[in-house]
Amino acid sequence: MKQSLEKSKDLAHRQKMNHALKQSDDAFEKGKGQFSDLELARDWANAIKRDAIMQLDTYLCEFERKFTSRGGKVIWAQTADQAVEAVKAICSRHRAKTVVKSKSMVSEEIRLNQALKDGGVEVVETDLGEYIQQLADEAPYHIVAPSLHKSKEEVAQLFVDKLGTEPELRPDQLTQVARKVLRKKFREAEVGITGVNFLLADIGGMVLTENEGNGRLTTGFPKVHIALTGIEKILPSVHQLSLFLPLLATHASGQHITVYNAILTGPRKADEADGPEEMYIILLDNGRTNILADPTARESLYCIRCGACLNVCPVYKNIGGHTYDTTYSGPIGSVITPHLNGLKDNKHLSYASSLCGSCTEVCPVRIPLHNLLLYNRQQSVAAGYNSGMEKVMFLTWKKMMLNRKLMNAGSGDVKNWVFKVFVSKIWGKDRELPMFPKKNFSQQWKARRQQK
Repeated sequence: MKQSLEKSKDLAHRQKMNHALKQSDDAFEKGKGQFSDLELARDWANAIKRDAIMQLDTYLCEFERKFTSRGGKVIWAQTADQAVEAVKAICSRHRAKTVVKSKSMVSEEIRLNQALKDGGVEVVETDLGEYIQQLADEAPYHIVAPSLHKSKEEVAQLFVDKLGTEPELRPDQLTQVARKVLRKKFREAEVGITGVNFLLADIGGMVLTENEGNGRLTTGFPKVHIALTGIEKILPSVHQLSLFLPLLATHASGQHITVYNAILTGPRKADEADGPEEMYIILLDNGRTNILADPTARESLYCIRCGACLNVCPVYKNIGGHTYDTTYSGPIGSVITPHLNGLKDNKHLSYASSLCGSCTEVCPVRIPLHNLLLYNRQQSVAAGYNSGMEKVMFLTWKKMMLNRKLMNAGSGDVKNWVFKVFVSKIWGKDRELPMFPKKNFSQQWKARRQQK
């Protein structure tokens, strides 16, 4: 709460966020022109994801059969610890000293980097935004744009401090510095770790989509490739990529299609020039089946991690990503985190929303995010996690709203005094309390009738 208040008053931070997200908004407005009927595309995507989630077990098993038939290996991890131990075991077998990683939110979710580092393995992020965050010893700020909140001057100074570069380098020069460092790491690494954008059940493949080429180098140079994914990333068919790849690109960055798109179906074959000798896909549950079991919350598993809901959220725009203190921030993070990590300790996230509905309006797969935020609030109340004072206040409010005499009792001045004494701390010192008029509605209506 304290950090949120501080960030909301940090005008420099808000200026950087609003500038970056305004660029995202403008790009999206241009990019969506590629769809002759965007609303129909969203309906179609929603229907496909609904089918995929409703038959999740069937499609995952189909994916495993097809993938393993070509020499790939599938590891099922029920918890974050199981996923971490699986990665550590693979690295240990191959005596890995260096691991290169492309962007993977699941690896952030299971705290993989620190676990490997504690085991003596060097982990290097190869996505430029993730690399910047790693140099700064910070978690990603945004699902798609990890260093969204940093200005070019801040990045230049970070490179001076961490890499010893010349001060005041331009963004293109900073990129070349990072490229030189990372190319060396690609050649050294024994293991490459990536995320997964989509799993394809019918061909037993995984899709990797990115803009920098680091994903291809991560999967092509090291002898071992480990892909980390949540079980919800499944699509029934490869043919559905013609819909989902443009939807993801447009909603994430305003592009018609992402620059690099790869479908990987297993380790390198004998007649292939490059690729890993061994390939593993770790399918992570980590609370996702809890969401699957809830008929209402289940729709949140449709998410394709485009980040569009973060870009339009007025709360995220003002307080940023780190104040959520979760792997997934913004509206989608506020919806799924209470189910993944426990409602009791994370119920506050669902209250960090204006319920304006912008997130629902922009979601490419039509997840009703603002309704799910309300649902989480209802669940926290039903579980008895709200405070005693809150219970008393809403019980009192309910009784008054159901009884006209109680509603009309007391003047506007008395009601304003009650609100000032009992509600002001909850309402927040930076917001003005709503003011009751001197005359209630019944009195005003009576006076208006008499005037006629």
